[in-house]
Amino acid sequence: MSVLNEILSFFIKRRIERINEFMLNPHETQQEQFQSLIKKARKTEYGKRFGFSDIKSIDDFQRQVPIVAYENLYPEIERVLRGENNILWPTPIKLFSKSSGTTNAKSKYIPVSDESLESCHYKGGKDMITLYLAEHPDSGLFDGKGLSIGGSLQENPYNSRTQVGDISALIMQNLPSWAEYLRTPPLEVALMDNWEEKMSRMIDICSREKLTSILGVPTWTVVLLERILEQTGKKNLLEVWPDFELFVHGAVNFKPYRDRFQTKFFPSEQVKYLEIYNASEGYFGVQDDLSRIGEMLLMLDYGVFYEFVPMEELDKDHPKALTLDQVELDKNYALLISTNAGLWRYKIGDTVKFTSKYPYRIKISGRTKHFINAFGEELIIENAEAGITEACEATGVIIKDFTAGPCYMADDSKGGHEWIIECPQKPENSFDFAERLDASLRRLNSDYDAKRAGNLALQMPKIHFVEEGTFYNWMQKRGKLGGQNKVPRLSNNREFIDDLLEFTGLS
Repeated sequence: MSVLNEILSFFIKRRIERINEFMLNPHETQQEQFQSLIKKARKTEYGKRFGFSDIKSIDDFQRQVPIVAYENLYPEIERVLRGENNILWPTPIKLFSKSSGTTNAKSKYIPVSDESLESCHYKGGKDMITLYLAEHPDSGLFDGKGLSIGGSLQENPYNSRTQVGDISALIMQNLPSWAEYLRTPPLEVALMDNWEEKMSRMIDICSREKLTSILGVPTWTVVLLERILEQTGKKNLLEVWPDFELFVHGAVNFKPYRDRFQTKFFPSEQVKYLEIYNASEGYFGVQDDLSRIGEMLLMLDYGVFYEFVPMEELDKDHPKALTLDQVELDKNYALLISTNAGLWRYKIGDTVKFTSKYPYRIKISGRTKHFINAFGEELIIENAEAGITEACEATGVIIKDFTAGPCYMADDSKGGHEWIIECPQKPENSFDFAERLDASLRRLNSDYDAKRAGNLALQMPKIHFVEEGTFYNWMQKRGKLGGQNKVPRLSNNREFIDDLLEFTGLS
């Protein structure tokens, strides 16, 4: 272990004491976060409108402050974008994370305060390393560099004095010098707008670095790693980076990609995989136990107050929201956040399930607007990704990407689901793959099973296998390349399916 590795490890590990404290006292920690947020924002315009000065309890907060989506909060966000202060948060907002979301083509601008950048986003990154080192004290993570696959910065169309960009780009742009020294590629490459040119430069630089870790969305990481293998002619990435140790992933479910990483890219147990829950709105979870795949520790002292709406409440005019002490295990909740950047009772759009208490661990189960329910089947991402993973394991198929949507009933035909799946090699028996996928979905989702019984309302899934590179080229056509843009997994309409079918000539 290098001297630098020992020094950094010492300082980072000191944080483990505070992490242990909130794990032991989760409800008290969240109460502290709540009181701090309300106190600091009581004189903002939003705080005055909803009587923050009169709020003495969480019950008061839930009675007085409405649950909002981005669209509801946008009038206030636009004013902040144009340079007005003290609207949602008392300190000036100089950064905005630009996100297109998954199903909405219109850009979203999420305020990023100095407090949220330091006490949430950066703190999450440091805690990720802290928890990893606590589990792997002999790590050589800092003996090499970490590859960050980030986005880009753009001009704020409303106010040139502030910055707009992908959250990864905002974080990289403002990293302390010691952290920048440990990452690659250089900022001038990492923040390039042109994705194809950026990819080319990254391959050239990173294939010659001593790399020990990668942080990135699996979808785009696969593209980069495939091209590095192609350019170097190596059999796997450990021939390029023999000291490689850790892949940190988030944003999309890793299940469909895990086999590809473990067998093709990094065929060795020396490589570990760690999941994080970071978004434009904040950094919320870190996998603290690598044996608990898909589960993350909910980070409770980041200037974020959490609420959880049971899915059966979500569409009501006044949905009931639960606090951390009221949640149940293995139940789907829509996540609400109130943050130190001025998002109040904000529907982030994700659904989560709790897998443990003391400590509170969660797994991301899907999106509130990312599902198929055209026939009452209520198929969520969690079902789809688990089902397709099982079908792949049973048939030996390795997929790179997929999307699915409804086939509507027409004339005498029943409805169903249509899937477009990209894989390097199509299965020998496509019908067998469809049957296994269908069987898995029926086992995983009782509503889907009921609609499939006797072909009552749903027919067998209709599947199109497309050649490698299809989704990348489709996303490029849509102007959606980059780490902040994700392939839409499920849609309750045919927008993406029809566009892809036309793009591939299958329509």
